Amino acid sequence: MGVPSANPAKSFRIALYPGDGIGPEVVDATLAVLQAVEQQAGGFRLECTRFDWGIAHYERHGVVAPEDFLARLRGFDAVFLGAVGWPARLPDHITLAPLIRMRQAFDLYACVRPARTFPGVAGPLRSDQPIDLVVVRENSEGEYVDNGGAFATGTPGEIAVQSAVHTRRGVERIMRFSFELARTRRRRLTMITKSNAQRYAYVLWDKVLAEMAPGFADVAIEKLHIDAATLELVRRPHTFDVVVGSNLFGDILSDLTGGITGSLGLNPSANLDPSRRAPSLFEPVHGSAPDIAGQGIANPAGAILSGAMMLEWLGEAVAAATVRRAVGRAFSDGCLTPDIGGKLTTTGLTTEVIRRLDA
Repeated sequence: MGVPSANPAKSFRIALYPGDGIGPEVVDATLAVLQAVEQQAGGFRLECTRFDWGIAHYERHGVVAPEDFLARLRGFDAVFLGAVGWPARLPDHITLAPLIRMRQAFDLYACVRPARTFPGVAGPLRSDQPIDLVVVRENSEGEYVDNGGAFATGTPGEIAVQSAVHTRRGVERIMRFSFELARTRRRRLTMITKSNAQRYAYVLWDKVLAEMAPGFADVAIEKLHIDAATLELVRRPHTFDVVVGSNLFGDILSDLTGGITGSLGLNPSANLDPSRRAPSLFEPVHGSAPDIAGQGIANPAGAILSGAMMLEWLGEAVAAATVRRAVGRAFSDGCLTPDIGGKLTTTGLTTEVIRRLDA
């Protein structure tokens, strides 16, 4: 993440895509924190443009986002997303489509999802050893490629075929990204596979790992099947550093890491184009949570920490560290939302984080 800013003018164009459910609430919270740290730190400016796409846009226009939405986003330095989806109003595969299209069209192949425990936030595990890991999810191919079809739809003989696509290029580049990330952390890499049952796709993952490992001899390597990984992440999560897996496996494991650290509301993420040819996308890992939308109780921490990841990606590492420290201090001081055992509202926690930006 420590890549120099590609914009020497220190003025960054940010596209806001609040989305559905609690998405607009956590985006507003993040924007308040980012504006506060911008004023405090000086030296950079965020120019934000809001795009009100999602369920409401679909109900007005028949599409979740306009047909030219990718062209409209391409000129920005980054995209900040809240959450998408409201299954009671529209099937998820429709509301999620613009997000997947963005990841693939912009080649945001590295999805980086940190998970850590915070002093003051109780987790569900008996162990009190701190957790600090990163799930790196291959984000451009794998199981989320729209490759397949449905036959005899609506009949007793209905057939659905969905084929995953794994390429050597795709596996090599996400593995290299993960090795390099591990070198900036505790130099430990765990690769998630299922080659005992998936004889082609995950045998390729195994081969690429074995071929690349000698070039990263300073990084300790562990290989786990996805089923074993879910067990070990609960049993010994403190031993993991960087965990790399396919699109589906990374998606599943990043939700698990939210569970073991205390709440999915804590976890940020970045969808990165390391080449910087397209804008990278930042979003909290949590979903749109329609059941609590509008109640003002959503935990904004995952979104705020995603904002910190965005600042770091834009080259504002000091401001990013300031935001992270403020979130940690708020939690250690007992400022908690209902999902982590407290009573603060979304706005309440946001206010407490802002108060600690200069602490």
